[in-house]
Amino acid sequence: MFGSKGKTRQKQADAIMKALGSPPWLESVSVDETGRAVLVIEADPADTAAAEALRMDAEGKAGLVPGIKTVSTVLTAERKQGAAPAHTHNHAPAGSKGRTELLNLTPSPRRVQKGARLSDEAMQQGAPQRQQGSVAKIPGISRILVVASAKGGVGKSTVSVNLAAALAKTGMKVGLLDADIYGPSIPTMLGTQGAEPKGSANKKLVPVEAHGMKTLSIGYLSDPDAPMIWRGPIVMSAITQMLNDAEWGTPEDPLDVLVIDTPPGTGDAQLTIAQKVPVTAALIVTTPQEVALADVRRGAAMFTKTAVPVIGIVETMSYFQDPAGNKHYLMGHGGGKRMADALGLPLLAEVPMLQAIREGGDTGVPAAIGDEETAKAFHELARKVAIGLDTLETKAPPEIVFED
Repeated sequence: MFGSKGKTRQKQADAIMKALGSPPWLESVSVDETGRAVLVIEADPADTAAAEALRMDAEGKAGLVPGIKTVSTVLTAERKQGAAPAHTHNHAPAGSKGRTELLNLTPSPRRVQKGARLSDEAMQQGAPQRQQGSVAKIPGISRILVVASAKGGVGKSTVSVNLAAALAKTGMKVGLLDADIYGPSIPTMLGTQGAEPKGSANKKLVPVEAHGMKTLSIGYLSDPDAPMIWRGPIVMSAITQMLNDAEWGTPEDPLDVLVIDTPPGTGDAQLTIAQKVPVTAALIVTTPQEVALADVRRGAAMFTKTAVPVIGIVETMSYFQDPAGNKHYLMGHGGGKRMADALGLPLLAEVPMLQAIREGGDTGVPAAIGDEETAKAFHELARKVAIGLDTLETKAPPEIVFED
């Protein structure tokens, strides 16, 4: 039996190697009995951004191999012969070209050697830093939904605004937080560019009300023409302050849901929200083409690692319908459905290319509160999201299993 399990794990490791194309930078792959895969990747220590992109892409592809539950990565950098090592190993394997060290992408770097057996500590690297329910709830907010996309330009803010507006139209108490610090677009899309949040008696921000919902954006607090040249810690501070130091609601009369429009990618802002905010669930937005879908895998992997349930995927720009009723799939066809199936998630909506949606964003009147036919897709999305959030409150958080 033991030998059989060992062969299964080896087959999974071989499948991962094949899925990644057996590249020279992939030093080793191991899979344990729980379905956790560990990839040892050699990367350039001088380019941590490229190393991080390589890591996320490798984890996304490895996570799609059947039987793999979680993926962890150990990033190493090759040391040249004769270079003084930062840490000495007394059991270097024969024929080793030199010691390797982990790139400094984590607060506590660890080191491994080529050919050396990975320790239990290394196997644990990349485990979720937030356990479900471990972050205290924010008074006055019942549930928090983050709308995310690992790639920019896919219509994430459009979905955030129209979803929030559609939820508010049902009678729910809704808040909308624009966490895209570097490119705040919510004020334009809600027609509130000139609004300035007031301070309350207890020195908290009073959100700007628009279209039946409470809203906050860094765009309300800064010059619209000035670039936000902020580093990670300042970005994190701004997001947490708009969350915790604002009057979204009260314990007696809380918001039913706060929708957070996150910036694209999986950087500081997204990790801060996923790890330090009591997020109820996430919604991932994509377009049908492969260049966007590849990033969906990375986004889903980030939420899995941070123990945030993903309730589904929304595909935007799904098709254009001409006056004769013919559908034209300009961005590809069926990509969102294939990715949702691969991730074991529901495809909650396929939003077409409509002039009314674009005009609504430009004029500050969301399409979800406009023409009935145009608003239909967002109202149906709001219904499914509300059901998904209610389901999470009555069941244990779902585990995303990456499968073919």
